[in-house]
Amino acid sequence: MSKNYNELASIISAQALRARSAILHMTTLNGAGHPGGSMSSIDILLSLYNTIKHDPQNPDMPDRDMVVVSMGHISPAVYSTLGIMGYFPLDDATALYRVFGSMYEGHIERDVPGVEWTTGNLGQGLSAGTGFAIAAKIKKTNQHVYVLMGDGEQQKGQISEARRFAAKYKLDNLIAIVDYNQLQISGSIHDVMPQNIRKNWESDGWLVMEVNGHDIQQVLHTLDHAREAQEPVMILAHTVMGKGVSFMEHNNKYHGSTLSIPQFEEAVKELGIENQIDLYRKIRNDFKPTPEPAHKRNFHPRYDYDPGKPMLYSNDSDCRSAWGNALADLAKINSVAINPIVAIDCDLASSVKTDGLKAVTPSQFLQCGIMEHHAAVMGGAISTTGIQCFWSDFGVFGIDEVYNMQRLNDINHANFKTVVTHVGMDVGQDGKTHQCIDYISLARNLFNTRLICPADANHTDRIIRWLVNQPGNYLVTMGRSKLPILKNTDNDAFYNEEYDFTFGAVDVLRVGNQGTVMVTGSPAGRAMKAIDALREEGIFIELVYVSSPLSIPEPIVNEAAAKGFIMTIEDHSVNGGLGTSIAEALATGNLQAKLIKIGVTQYPVSGESDELYKWMGMDTATIIKRIKAEI
Repeated sequence: MSKNYNELASIISAQALRARSAILHMTTLNGAGHPGGSMSSIDILLSLYNTIKHDPQNPDMPDRDMVVVSMGHISPAVYSTLGIMGYFPLDDATALYRVFGSMYEGHIERDVPGVEWTTGNLGQGLSAGTGFAIAAKIKKTNQHVYVLMGDGEQQKGQISEARRFAAKYKLDNLIAIVDYNQLQISGSIHDVMPQNIRKNWESDGWLVMEVNGHDIQQVLHTLDHAREAQEPVMILAHTVMGKGVSFMEHNNKYHGSTLSIPQFEEAVKELGIENQIDLYRKIRNDFKPTPEPAHKRNFHPRYDYDPGKPMLYSNDSDCRSAWGNALADLAKINSVAINPIVAIDCDLASSVKTDGLKAVTPSQFLQCGIMEHHAAVMGGAISTTGIQCFWSDFGVFGIDEVYNMQRLNDINHANFKTVVTHVGMDVGQDGKTHQCIDYISLARNLFNTRLICPADANHTDRIIRWLVNQPGNYLVTMGRSKLPILKNTDNDAFYNEEYDFTFGAVDVLRVGNQGTVMVTGSPAGRAMKAIDALREEGIFIELVYVSSPLSIPEPIVNEAAAKGFIMTIEDHSVNGGLGTSIAEALATGNLQAKLIKIGVTQYPVSGESDELYKWMGMDTATIIKRIKAEI
């Protein structure tokens, strides 16, 4: 080795002994956790944090190097490393591991200073790492991103998606490290699911280096060598499960099993460390959780994009074209922003209309191919860096297929904007496999994600221009077909240039006192046509457009209940959609009104949109008939 690593290696070795003590103390005291993998990976983690650019006093330093620990179950190793580095007191992490109300949860969480990405769902860390790495390229910051992964984790398919993306975009600032202890919960990785890890990575275009993961000087040298590479690098680190305690070594039992007190006493004696379990037990017993912890981090940046001037559509148009036009306009007028707008595509740009952005700012268009799992997580990671990141796909792919990934973005307090087209029966002849009829009900379970359903092209344009400066996760849904432009009683566009979108507010399209129709999504035009026809007959029904079916103002439901029946219309399952939101509001508000839910009652079939709407009773004639029956 040309560089002398002796002094630093000696420091890291001493830190590693201290960390192994903390790992054994916290897992034994709690009686739960994953000590084996934590001890096999600790030398690597400490080698990383002793050589990367970071600041424990400023964990969110803009140009810091970033470490993503994909196998979040080795949280004891992560907390030990960060505690030793000075991000927080190591004794606190050791004593309060997995304690109710503490930030040191069973899997690493982004709430903890120094943790870049909440993990636990194996196979997603590399996608997050590619997001951070490509964001650094886009922002032209000199950052390296490191992703520590398990060897059993390599069985997950999403990893191959992330590998291919990183190779395609030549992410030479991305270094993956595989903790190759060759054991997983059920035993040897070669028995559970054989694979050739090195060849898999090499075949996808990565440079692979191998190292003894417990020879710290060798690890330091290999890390330096990897940083100089002109391509993404994977370091295959040969390690030992339970390293440091003889009866734990090479034993898959300790992947997820902790030590008994007698075993713990034997282990600390072998390591030559002090038994402090009584001290940590006292700290734990004295701990009082607070409602709002002092360590709470701010995950949402302030945006200052130019929203441009709204476009006005006068003829029937599809919402997806309006979305694409607005996005391209926003990208163009903000092309010189410090954090430019980025769009992610999964081989559907011409259908979801992100090809407009690609034409005006091609460097801000990221093509993932048919790799939706990777796209969802990568986009979530990008969105945490100050870049406003949009991903557009069909509803069945961008919501249904990647629900777990969107849930992880939600847990991570990301700022991801997912705009899905082709939702509901409006997909038409593609049939039930592609008819996303559960977008509201799925979004209902995401605590930090807001849902918006545009009514027409003008409404879509205003929503997207508002959205460009909003932090947090948003899900915008729309169909594929051209829709009528909604108009007021003066026959002018309802969503005109003066309209300002407000999340959660509803739009009263027609005033009435003989009942209320609430509609969301693509059926809005059919509902308006029905209401206008009834007005010609002297029947005045209030028509309310609900763009945020999971955030309906309480006074609106109160007013509707006072007018008699409430009818909900949606191109969505009758279970869990707008109708369910109204039912909940009526029940929790102790209100009384008859509720008629019109929506999708079974998996639809292939057919034109008009045929399917008529089949499900969402055509204008049937809506009129249903309303008359109630009156």
